[in-house]
Amino acid sequence: MIEIVGLTKSYGAITAVNNLSLEINRGEVFGLLGPNGAGKTTTIKMLTTLSKPDRGTCRIDGFDVVKNSYEIKKRIGIVPQENNLDRELTAYENLLIYAMLHQVADLEQKIAVSLLMVGLSDRKDSVASGFSGGMQRRLLLARALLHEPSVLFLDEPSIGLDPLIRRQMWDVIRKTKIEGRTVVITTHYIEEAETLCDRVGILSKGKLIVLDSPQALKASVGEYVVEHINAEGKLIQHICRNREEAHVIARGRDNGVTIRKTNLEDVFIKLTGERIE
Repeated sequence: MIEIVGLTKSYGAITAVNNLSLEINRGEVFGLLGPNGAGKTTTIKMLTTLSKPDRGTCRIDGFDVVKNSYEIKKRIGIVPQENNLDRELTAYENLLIYAMLHQVADLEQKIAVSLLMVGLSDRKDSVASGFSGGMQRRLLLARALLHEPSVLFLDEPSIGLDPLIRRQMWDVIRKTKIEGRTVVITTHYIEEAETLCDRVGILSKGKLIVLDSPQALKASVGEYVVEHINAEGKLIQHICRNREEAHVIARGRDNGVTIRKTNLEDVFIKLTGERIE
């Protein structure tokens, strides 16, 4: 579905994406996980024709993103990190203009379906500037789905959302997968990646450092983490293979000992020594 080979992009002396190669399967939810500055947004911009790579190639449905940009744009939907709605227009008018630009057939029906999917049917005639941040993110998602793309790109879809609205967004993303779309998500939210993604590629300083399912990645470093506070008041973490090992390490430590399951941030810390923030 998506084939990326040697994708590289630099800004002056800074290499934002460094020789990225991977394949994304049709119908899967794929996550690019990493801290700010890891190269996630730059990767999405290259995959969606918004930025040309310095080197490397990418194909979506067999079409080269640089040589066949018109065909690519017909096949993809994008929810950008920044809010680029026309805030002086109503929800309906924002979708109408987008539908006309994409020459969507039966646009009235498609607009109604998109608004219903994101729970905004009752606000279709409300001006977007009066929407909350969560409602605007949902309208961006409705717009991205309007022309029924085969691939949906979501750049930090949950940024700035409260937990309830975030989970509503996740429900919509799950529906798009059920409909057979390929979904590519960039995120630094650990729970988002673990909840939604079939596979995750972890980026650090522009490089892909590991790629697998969330379950396999966590299993690769250990099943449990023991956390405790040392004499200097510093949080210490031990990644353990199993519960028995975790209990052995936890014994005899009096200062705020907790045992929890590993998460993807533990994988990132183990591999890079850094945190996802």
